[in-house]
Amino acid sequence: MSLYFELGSEQSDLSAVELKNGLFQALRALGPRNRVLAIPPDMTRFHSGAGNLTSNAYEFYGKSLSAVLPAVGTHAAMTPGQIAKMFGGVPFELFHAHNWRKDVVTLGEVPAEFVHEQSEGKLNYAWPVQINRMLVEGGFDLILSIGQVVPHEVIGMANYNKNILVGTGGPDSINRSHFLGAVYGMERIMGRANTPVRRVLNYAASHFLQHLPVVYVLTVVGRNENGQLAVRGLFIGDDAECFQKASQLSLKTNFFMLDAPIRKAVVYLNPEEFKSTWLGNKAIYRTRMALADGAELIVLAPGVETFGEDATIDRLIRKYGYIGTPATLSAVEKDPELAANLGAAAHLIHGSSEGRFAITYCPGGLNQMEICGAGFSYGDLKSVARKYDPQKLHNGYNQVNGEEIFFVPNPGLGLWAYRGRFET
Repeated sequence: MSLYFELGSEQSDLSAVELKNGLFQALRALGPRNRVLAIPPDMTRFHSGAGNLTSNAYEFYGKSLSAVLPAVGTHAAMTPGQIAKMFGGVPFELFHAHNWRKDVVTLGEVPAEFVHEQSEGKLNYAWPVQINRMLVEGGFDLILSIGQVVPHEVIGMANYNKNILVGTGGPDSINRSHFLGAVYGMERIMGRANTPVRRVLNYAASHFLQHLPVVYVLTVVGRNENGQLAVRGLFIGDDAECFQKASQLSLKTNFFMLDAPIRKAVVYLNPEEFKSTWLGNKAIYRTRMALADGAELIVLAPGVETFGEDATIDRLIRKYGYIGTPATLSAVEKDPELAANLGAAAHLIHGSSEGRFAITYCPGGLNQMEICGAGFSYGDLKSVARKYDPQKLHNGYNQVNGEEIFFVPNPGLGLWAYRGRFET
């Protein structure tokens, strides 16, 4: 078990050359490899730096980089245009689409007793260890798991073995891990590296993934003093040390602790990254601990045109809406289809304000009836964006016609919390 490379700090702004050289240093330390699989994130992590690192890996290995499997989880498969934009120079024919409902094998299971313990007695199911069959049957002598460590609503801190076990996971593993996080409480999880969901995945990795030649390439991305994106760190290794180091830096870089709660927040969702509320609700997850009781959250979502990335999940979101924890848990007990799609149930819990603050969604491709049917208030995108122009606002507090608002240009890059709520 080794840490092959580490570089970064809160002040670092690593260049493309530094990232490439760091990756090459780690790959040289690994020794020659003949058949390599890269598992980067999809377009929803475009700003992770993983696209360039995947291209660098192809430059290093050439034809020995045999396949690229984006860790889409339940997200829609990447389009040719997205692949070309994110992974310039990597041949399109190397890319494979992960079908989370069909393309997986089960390697074992985390015992129900362990899940029961981690859920504080709330759940009684085992957790199946499901991953894309390519990882097991592809004959690879290196699997490069590439991604960004950042606060996350389901597991606390994104990436590491989550990229394998959820990003290339199957229906039961994804559904049950998401539901575990939801019933435990997302506000108890976000911004923490050691959580019940992480401990379940660590159990699975230590018992069932040890035979796979996985090496993790982890970035930490923040904003510099000019508000521009900056890669703060790069950590490469084959065990938990690289994740722990990346998590520590991410908490310093991506976790914004506020001394007073926010009364009104405006969050912008880049249309190239956020096409659904399944993805776009990061606007809710990442700001909820910073919002005052009775606050308003306005979501400018020009690219959002659907609810779920999957037809079944989309239909379930439309059927129930974001109705809060008690009502969702009741629906799970009564509806076998929702009980069979616990990831959707978890998402309904995550996307609800639980009646504590108001959510106004301003989508580019969903109408007022659809948005209100899902439990949100509707805002006309053009008129609201004229008032709160994302091109004129800067990250953090702004004054707009005498009104104080807090602007978040990309919720995927951080976690915001009011000190009192987080400490509670």
